[in-house]
Amino acid sequence: MGVYVLLAALTEKGRKVVRDHPEKITEINEKIESMDAAILSQYAVFGPYDFVTLLKAESDELILRLAIEMTAEGLMTLQTLPAIHIDRYLESLKK
Repeated sequence: MGVYVLLAALTEKGRKVVRDHPEKITEINEKIESMDAAILSQYAVFGPYDFVTLLKAESDELILRLAIEMTAEGLMTLQTLPAIHIDRYLESLKK
């Protein structure tokens, strides 16, 4: 299983939906988990992104499908980054 960092920026439409219906965030998280990805942690942040989510998933293909599903309503844009644990990264440098 891989770990992925999702950087989400709400669109204008998304900001209005979250303001009026904050439970939408929970609904999106439930959708993510129903697609067999595990949310490891999630944060609301300041700056160019509104949310940072760490996910664990079986494959890049699952994350691609999940990204399409998450952005289909036009509520957010996503940047998705595969992540490698620092210990694994450091070990790979020794080879």
